[in-house]
Amino acid sequence: MTFNDLELTEPLQKAVHQVGYKTPTPIQQQSIPAILAGRDILGCAQTGTGKTAAFSIPTIQLLNENIQPLNQKAIIKSLILTPTRELAIQIGESLSDYGRFSRLKHLVIFGGVPQHSQVQALRNGVDILVATPGRLLDLMDQGYISLSKIEIFTLDEADRMLDMGFVHDVKKVIKKIPAKRQTLFFSATMPDSIMALANSILTNPLKVEIKPVTTTAELITQELYYIDKTNKKNLLSDLLKLSDADRVLVFTRTKHGANKVVKDLIKDGIKAEAIHGNKTQNARQKALKNFKDKTTRVLVATDIAARGIDIDELALVINYEIPNISETYVHRIGRTGRAGASGKAISFSDYEEKTFIRDIQKLMDLKIPVIENHSYPMEYFEIPEKKPQQGRPSRNQSKKPVSKKPNTAKSTNRRRF
Repeated sequence: MTFNDLELTEPLQKAVHQVGYKTPTPIQQQSIPAILAGRDILGCAQTGTGKTAAFSIPTIQLLNENIQPLNQKAIIKSLILTPTRELAIQIGESLSDYGRFSRLKHLVIFGGVPQHSQVQALRNGVDILVATPGRLLDLMDQGYISLSKIEIFTLDEADRMLDMGFVHDVKKVIKKIPAKRQTLFFSATMPDSIMALANSILTNPLKVEIKPVTTTAELITQELYYIDKTNKKNLLSDLLKLSDADRVLVFTRTKHGANKVVKDLIKDGIKAEAIHGNKTQNARQKALKNFKDKTTRVLVATDIAARGIDIDELALVINYEIPNISETYVHRIGRTGRAGASGKAISFSDYEEKTFIRDIQKLMDLKIPVIENHSYPMEYFEIPEKKPQQGRPSRNQSKKPVSKKPNTAKSTNRRRF
């Protein structure tokens, strides 16, 4: 199947051709015809499978069929709700690409920046609104946004929306849009909480499920280093100096961890920047731009901030810390090996993260190859025994330092990995 088989209008065919699309991805093949036919969609697909195009392209075509006359101000007829600023911006860029031969106007709004320019654009008229929940509700409360004419509502990255605590905001938004509408619901995972939300807002949806785990495992070379936590920074620096990858995406679990990794890399003469929720919007966009332009070689990101990072020809992803949710690992390494290109994912696991590795391998039904001959092998160490607490110590009572036993063969509680 090609995009010529999807019954797109000539302007969209031309736009798709100009961005270099030839063969639609599985989620595009299944979703686009159904959306054009007016169906609700329940899509399960991770980032990197082409779902932004799957809902953006048919949305543009449907709205373009009944576009407002030139002498009338555009009205918001489509709302795309997404959890992060980066993802909202990415969707906006895609709408610009696909709608370049359309008169439709779109606007991206998010918090963390002054609202003046967003309000001015709203006053001038908007057909498609891409928004994060907080800024959307804020501008609605101020009377700048009405959702009463919404015809197509898209909820993207629904699982991340719930993870970030936006479920109540999402429900507030849904109450403000017409009950008679087309709803497109996309999520990387489908736990019970997500299914409950989907069932409450969808009408006879077409379920489109793309299972990327096997594909990810086939396209991406994966390597696993078992290493003590204190040596991770040394291994990271060494691997980066040996690698010829011009851009490397490094994942940490926490914002503090991301900042620390950047600090260590800069000390070693490696240009790196962090992107996470504590950074201002301008700082995040600057870091992402520098990474895309190859001004910055290493971008260190947390999982939430990384949603929406879409970099072509990204050859290497490094899991500095292993995620405690197995699906997150798949999302992370899926940043490389995109569109059929080869890619590589390297993971560092300390002793405490071994259980996460086990769960990840079970999910993928794949053993990640272990690199054993490296400069920082995991050492012998002890697992301290938990002693029953003998009452609460007073404020003035100092805690006794826990001494480390030497790594000798006589140690009884020692475990060796």
